[in-house]
Amino acid sequence: AALFGQVDGAAMSLLFAATYPERTFALVLWQPKPRFVRAPDYPWAPTREEYERETAAKVEAWINQGTVAVVRQEAETIFDSPPPEDRIRRAALAQRLTVSPSAYVALRRMNMEIDVRQILPAIHVPTLLINRAADMFDPTDTTSREIVRYMAERMPNARIHEVPRDALDPLVLVSEEVTGFLDQAWERWAHRAGEPERVLATVLFTDLVGSTGKAVEAGPRWAELLREHNAAVRHQLSLYSGREIDTAGDGFFASGFDGPARAIRCGCAIRDSVASIGLGIRIGVHTGECDLVDGKLSGLAVTIGSRVAAQAEEGEVLVSGTVRDLVAGSGIDFEPHGIRTLKGLGEWPLFAVVSA
Repeated sequence: AALFGQVDGAAMSLLFAATYPERTFALVLWQPKPRFVRAPDYPWAPTREEYERETAAKVEAWINQGTVAVVRQEAETIFDSPPPEDRIRRAALAQRLTVSPSAYVALRRMNMEIDVRQILPAIHVPTLLINRAADMFDPTDTTSREIVRYMAERMPNARIHEVPRDALDPLVLVSEEVTGFLDQAWERWAHRAGEPERVLATVLFTDLVGSTGKAVEAGPRWAELLREHNAAVRHQLSLYSGREIDTAGDGFFASGFDGPARAIRCGCAIRDSVASIGLGIRIGVHTGECDLVDGKLSGLAVTIGSRVAAQAEEGEVLVSGTVRDLVAGSGIDFEPHGIRTLKGLGEWPLFAVVSA
C-alpha cells in the first residue's frame, strides 16, 4: 500500500512503514509533525503551556461563537477572498460531526505525548512530504517548513513539495505531483527483490530472577517449574502475536509484535502468568531498527532491549524512552525509572509500566 498521513496521522503512517516495509511501497505525508511540543533539539513547536492555551482558546471560541463563526474567521485569516458561505457552513458541520470539544481536548493532550523522531532514519520507503509555505493562520510563521526540512534530513528517501499558503483546496494542487511520485515509487518497488534487510521492530526480553536459588530450593521439581514457565511465556506470545526468536535457559527473546503497545501488554501478561506459578521475572522492551537476516533479528536495537531488561527489578516491565514516546494514547501508564547507563551504550531514560 501507499499510505497518506495528515498531521498526527503522519506519525501512525511512519510507524507502520518502518515496522512493515514489505507491506508499504510509499508514504505521502501532509503537514507532518513527528512531535507536537517543543524539545531542546526541536525548537519550532510550541511549549506544552502554549499548546494547552491554543487548545483552550479553540474550544472556548467554538462554545461562545459557534463553529460557523469560527470557521468564517479562520477563512478570513487564510484567504485573500473568503470562500462561499455554503462552503464555510459545510466545513463547520464537518467539524461538529468529527469531534466534540471534550474529545478535541483529549486528542490534543494525546498529541503532546507523541514523538516519532527516533524512527525517522528507519523509514526507507520513498516519502513525499507536502507542506504549506507558511502556517495557515499566520503568514509570518514558517515553522512547518523547518519541521519538514528536519524530517527530510533524517529520512533516507524523502523529498519535499510545497504549496501556497492560501490555496483553497491544496490537495487539488498536488494531485499531479502525488500521482507522478506514486508511479515512480511503484516502479521502484516492482524492481526490488527479496525481503527488506532492515526493519523497525519491537523486541522483548525476559529473564527469571534468582533462578539459581530457585533451582536449589525446588530441587528435582525445578525442571517441571521451568517447563511451566516456558509454556506460560509461549502461550502469552501466541495470544499477543509475538514470535519467539531465541531462548537460553530461563530467558526469552521475542519480537514480531504489531507495535510496542502490544509488546508491553504481552510483557505484563507474561509477568502475571509466571508469578502465578511462584516465579519472579524481569522484562525489558525496546523499539528500534534491526537487521533482518534469514528471518532473524540482530543489531544495536536488540542489544539495547537486552540491556533494558537487565535494569528491571523482579516483577517489573521496563521500557526505553523510545517505546514510551511511541505508545501515546494507548492507555498505558508509566513512571520514570531515571536515566540509566546501559553497558557500552551510554545513558538512556527508562520507564516502568504502571498500568497496561
